[in-house]
Amino acid sequence: MQHLHTSLRTRNIGVGHLRAFLAVARHLNFRAAAEELALTQSAVSRQIQALEGEIGVALFLRHTRAVELTSAGTQLLRAAEPSVERIDTAVRLVRQSAGRKLVSISTWASFASMWLIPRLESFQAQHPDIDIRIDATDVSVDLETSDVDLALRYATPTTISAQAERLFGEQLTPVASPWLLKAGGPLKKPKDLTQFTLIEAGDAYRSQHMEWLTWQRWLEAQGLKGLEPRRWLYFNYAHQIAQAALTGQGVALTRMPLIADSLANGSLVEVLPGTRLESPLAYWLLVGPRSAERPEIKAFCAWLRAQAQTTRETIGEI
Repeated sequence: MQHLHTSLRTRNIGVGHLRAFLAVARHLNFRAAAEELALTQSAVSRQIQALEGEIGVALFLRHTRAVELTSAGTQLLRAAEPSVERIDTAVRLVRQSAGRKLVSISTWASFASMWLIPRLESFQAQHPDIDIRIDATDVSVDLETSDVDLALRYATPTTISAQAERLFGEQLTPVASPWLLKAGGPLKKPKDLTQFTLIEAGDAYRSQHMEWLTWQRWLEAQGLKGLEPRRWLYFNYAHQIAQAALTGQGVALTRMPLIADSLANGSLVEVLPGTRLESPLAYWLLVGPRSAERPEIKAFCAWLRAQAQTTRETIGEI
């Protein structure tokens, strides 16, 4: 009997009891958990007892009218809850995409909102049978093991994977809304920036490469180290910086590839066009090895390369 208990407690637990555990942990009540799961209260109780038997410790303290998680139960809850949620999400996606063509893309939020999403309509018009899923995150994904087909990333050539394909580089340039320029003082030369609010990335100083996005770099390049504007305005994301400039809150130092469309339609103006600063960072495409040969992935990558070519031409990159 001792050998049997030892074997039970060293092998992986059966996942079937985890839903009962999560339901009881949510409600801290066996009856409410049973109603959620459409089971009898005794059935839920048996599943919890079986799970505790497999693990070898109590997960709940049973009081007369209440249930309380033990420290072991709390530890299991922290691990089980997000894991089961991920499984449920994956199952939903599998069901939704069954028999359909799907391209799953990982990129960061600013690039998705400022560059990718505004262009997606043309791809959908060309390929109405292909579904698109965008996962906006700053966390790099493993394309060999995840369910993501391709990733769009922002990095220097020395920090990106050797398998990455370069889409375009970037320049940094000061921009502002036309009506801010009409309402404010003259802005003919870099020194005139002292009369304006300057907008920049608040977290750019945290790394050597991202420091290229700062006004300090740009001002040093113009021989204006130490120039102080009327005030500073900081944001964490490129799309926030662009939005602040669009609404006339100041002059923003922006990435040319991300605001090229706004310059083209006149909603933003490049205030000092002869002072663009070359950045060592570039935009890259990474394709998962398990996805590369699928027709829908090839179609999306071909479309993406065409869009990248247009961007290179717009920003004047040879």
